[in-house]
Amino acid sequence: MGTGRNRGWLRRLFGGGRQFPLDPDRHDLVVVASCFDDVEACSTTLGRAAAEHPRWTADAEAVLRHHLTLPASAVAEAVSIAAQDGYRPQGSGEEPSDSGPADATAPVQLVLQRTQILDALHCSQERSRMVGLAQRLGGSAVGWDAMQPAREPDLPDS
Repeated sequence: MGTGRNRGWLRRLFGGGRQFPLDPDRHDLVVVASCFDDVEACSTTLGRAAAEHPRWTADAEAVLRHHLTLPASAVAEAVSIAAQDGYRPQGSGEEPSDSGPADATAPVQLVLQRTQILDALHCSQERSRMVGLAQRLGGSAVGWDAMQPAREPDLPDS
């Protein structure tokens, strides 16, 4: 029959060492890729980001942030729906609006974020998902960006 020793062996074999996801609240995160152009492909954005400083690192986790503009009355629903896919609002979830909280139709900015390994396919899928979410709630997806910990710039070969 199974023993605790067998489970330990399986854990070692299949990488049971727990790794913690990138904390989106870290202070050393910098924007390594961003796209606020509806027609630019995620692959183009990420290709450019891999060649510029600060450099996007494809095999490292990133905090993917989607910037939405929504009616104030739709923010709670957007946060609830996005939470099902692991997204959470950045900071308080809303940025102040000039019209005050009394106007439920006033547009507010919402930044939804989650940590993931970022590639062009998944970035594009998430971008489409956020566009659909925003449109269903009477708003729009303004763009997205990705943050990773700051790294030393590559030094030229001597």
